[in-house]
Amino acid sequence: MRIGIDLGGTNVRVGVVSDGRILMKISESCKADKSEEETVEHIKSLVRRVMNSNIRGIGVGVPSVVDAERGIVYNAANIPSWKEVHLKEILEKEFKIPVVVNNDCNCFAFGERYFGEGTTFHNIVCVAIGTGVGAGIIINDELYGGSNTGAGEIGSLPYLQHDYEYYCSSHFFSKVHGITGKEAFDRAMQGDEQALALWDEFGEHIGNLMNVVLFTYDPQAIIIGGGIAKSFNLFSGKMYETIAKFPYPETVKRLKIVLSQKEDINLLGASALVH
Repeated sequence: MRIGIDLGGTNVRVGVVSDGRILMKISESCKADKSEEETVEHIKSLVRRVMNSNIRGIGVGVPSVVDAERGIVYNAANIPSWKEVHLKEILEKEFKIPVVVNNDCNCFAFGERYFGEGTTFHNIVCVAIGTGVGAGIIINDELYGGSNTGAGEIGSLPYLQHDYEYYCSSHFFSKVHGITGKEAFDRAMQGDEQALALWDEFGEHIGNLMNVVLFTYDPQAIIIGGGIAKSFNLFSGKMYETIAKFPYPETVKRLKIVLSQKEDINLLGASALVH
């Protein structure tokens, strides 16, 4: 048994995992506005509630650049107090078992490769589309994070007047068009032509993002997850139209694009970090 921790700026999820199954899970609001000490103590308290003598290690996914070797978290997104948190050292001292820390999108990719939609592929890129944009990369069945677990930060690549995250996440709706993604979804489902056009525009941006993934990693499959992925049917048509313009048609022909299906795939991936 292993413990997986999926830490976000909104929620923190802690689960006991065995053979790819979550046996027990706790989810609570993250104390993102509190001090480093308070947020770390909150994580410890959740781990204590699920800890038992059969636990062999703890894997943690965080929305941040990580020194994976030393388990140091730098400048966690949406947790202002987390400038440099020696999380591996802190948790190993507390619980006396191995701890592995990595970026949350890397955990997403690890989870998909071994427990989700990527089990039949050897080279995949998992793209998370929600409040931001990030990706996890599996090359020859192994997680590739770069030197600082930041290899998948494709949302920060320059695009148009800003970057891909600005046009391919919830920012597209709130900052570009002054509407929430939920409102855009609801209006589109009612047949509102302006809202449908908005999703087409979004789909074109997502298609351009997928083409960037093809140019940089040329994977067998792209797995799309995150909150906005639930609106896939609204933007996928224009996305596929844009991908069809990719200059290497054989690459597009072989590519599989699939949606993530498991709600707690990040947690599963985090637990699997512990070998």
